[in-house]
Amino acid sequence: MGVFLKLFICMYLFGVICSEEQVPWLACTFIDERVFLNNEGQRETELHPRDALLQFGPAGGPPVNPHTITFLITASRVDLRSYIVGGSPEHLECEIRRYSMRGIQGLWPSKGAMPYDLWFTCTVKHPEDSFTFTGYLRHTPSQPPSSMDDFDSFPPIGDRELITASASMVLHTRSVVLKVALRSQQKLQCRFSVDHKGPKFKVGWRAQIKGDWVELYSHDSHSGVTRGSGVNQKGLLSTGDATLSIPFVKISSEGKYVCSVSVGQLDASLDLALHVYEPPSVSLNVGPELALQAGAEQKVVCEAEGYYPLDVEMEWYQEPPGEPKDYRAGAPLPTKLNNVLLSSHRHNREGTYALSAFFYYRAALLDTGRRFTCRVMHRSLRTPVRIGFTLLVHEPTSWSFYLAVVSTLVIFLIIFRMLHYLYTARQESRKSKPY
Repeated sequence: MGVFLKLFICMYLFGVICSEEQVPWLACTFIDERVFLNNEGQRETELHPRDALLQFGPAGGPPVNPHTITFLITASRVDLRSYIVGGSPEHLECEIRRYSMRGIQGLWPSKGAMPYDLWFTCTVKHPEDSFTFTGYLRHTPSQPPSSMDDFDSFPPIGDRELITASASMVLHTRSVVLKVALRSQQKLQCRFSVDHKGPKFKVGWRAQIKGDWVELYSHDSHSGVTRGSGVNQKGLLSTGDATLSIPFVKISSEGKYVCSVSVGQLDASLDLALHVYEPPSVSLNVGPELALQAGAEQKVVCEAEGYYPLDVEMEWYQEPPGEPKDYRAGAPLPTKLNNVLLSSHRHNREGTYALSAFFYYRAALLDTGRRFTCRVMHRSLRTPVRIGFTLLVHEPTSWSFYLAVVSTLVIFLIIFRMLHYLYTARQESRKSKPY
């Protein structure tokens, strides 16, 4: 019954069949602005956040909430709903802003466009960075304004106003934040779509690596000039796929990437972040069991090698001798060693790091069977790496002990030889004489 009710509401309010993937509306914040001259004659901008609704449906459809600003998005070749993938609509971040043509007069090459159209941007973000997109909304007023729309003369919008618009362009990605491993192949997704065929556009990629901006790629469809590489030209021209490929991730690949697209007077850009995460390789300088004589001293080293970024946590723990413990049953928890020393971070050639955590141990008989564990935690790991060994301590041996054993054996040998000699002599004396 709930499914049929939903279909009825969608058909009645929006004139479309709402699928599970397409939401009928989104709660948004409209960031209104007012530009004015301050006392010093300089321009300032005041921002006023206002509640608004982004609603999808046919022109003339009733607003879901008549008590708030409603941007009614009618059908076009750019369907913003198709880019909303995953996540509850109520948790998405939606922001609408005015967009100024900066006084440039030009007719958008789409059916029904007018030179005095009003423009808005709508940016929707997933809270966990699964996707983000920016759509450009075109609204045609019922009457031409008295002056050309610009950022310092935006017409006012009432608290309950219904603004009917269509999406003319969208720029989107599902690669908002990438956490990748060294030496991997990656793609930074960036795609755009417009509401008319054969648009003239400019596409660019640049990256901020360690504070410096680097131009990676650019293409101008009007002149046909391409600079740089990394974008599939065929996909760009046919479907607006400006995805950037990184064939071999290095530490120097980490940074902020910007994909920019210009179509006519519309300039759009997306910020993407690429972070390199390489887990450490953990090892010990001893085996699973360490055998020592009582009183002997041993340096035990835990080595974390080849990790990135820098921050890593290394700790040593010990457990008392005995059978494996069930800590849920109240057995004593492992205790942290306080005499652990850390080496300085070593910087490897490829940009990764290494660190050692070590301690000195003097063996005691009562410690035999004790378990020592090195625990390593790094942001590239979901759970800490644990590696350890069991201690086996035995009593010391000395030369006096060996001398006593040898002396005892010699005495037993001498006694045995004497007894054998006496026995032989007695047997000889018992033999009968020939005379």
